[in-house]
Amino acid sequence: MKTNLDNAKQHEWPVVLTIAGSDSGGGAGIQADIKTFSELSTFGTSAITCVTAQNPDGVQGIQPVDIAIIEQQIKAVCDHFPVAVAKTGMLYSADIVRLVAAEDLREGIPILVVDPVMVAASGARLLQADAIEAVKKELLPQARVVTPNLHEAEILCGHSISSVDELRAAAQEIGDRFDVACVVKGGHLTMDRVIDVLYDEGEEYIFEGPRVKAAQTHGAGCTFSAALSAYLARKELMHDAVRKAQQFVHHALANALTIGRHHPLHFRWGSSGSFAG
Repeated sequence: MKTNLDNAKQHEWPVVLTIAGSDSGGGAGIQADIKTFSELSTFGTSAITCVTAQNPDGVQGIQPVDIAIIEQQIKAVCDHFPVAVAKTGMLYSADIVRLVAAEDLREGIPILVVDPVMVAASGARLLQADAIEAVKKELLPQARVVTPNLHEAEILCGHSISSVDELRAAAQEIGDRFDVACVVKGGHLTMDRVIDVLYDEGEEYIFEGPRVKAAQTHGAGCTFSAALSAYLARKELMHDAVRKAQQFVHHALANALTIGRHHPLHFRWGSSGSFAG
């Protein structure tokens, strides 16, 4: 006879930890991450780095969380859950970046996904200038994969990107420089289709899909890195995880909700777990 414990083991989900900022509007940051993790049959945990006052129109305020509390959150999660993947989002300051890098090493988290959140779509700066160097020197060398959008890739490379060929070159440049897999997201290129480029261990993969004529894309970057983290936690190969993450974001945008005058991503457009396989 099966017991409740047997049933629980059959339905055990891998654990993913997001270390990021809170979005009071619910469309990005910690909130988007947790919704994505759940939809992809992974158990989401969190360490909040900043509290923001924001909505899809913009960021009205940012309050960093005390370093000691961030450390305690990470420790509390890792002490009691088998974290398979940690992903970072908005880290804001150099001190927070250094703490997260140190805690990742101390806790021995198997896979680190870095979403180098730097500037909001509204133009608000989400990563202080000195923190960019800390990300480059201390966080990226520990990561398994980094997921910059076009503008973040330009900052990491130090030069502009305006074509698919330059997107490909940037993925390789970042990957080789920091010894990390790199997915450069090409959504900001003015093309009819969306092209993302993965460079991983000397191999290049190009993922192309139709562009969604979305009214709003707030939270799409967070959702991509969260979906990638969930698929990696489910032991997908890197190139398969990237492909599925791109598809997940495409469907979330294509089925956007109408909430008041906003159109946030629809994380549960299909049945629960529809993307898990």
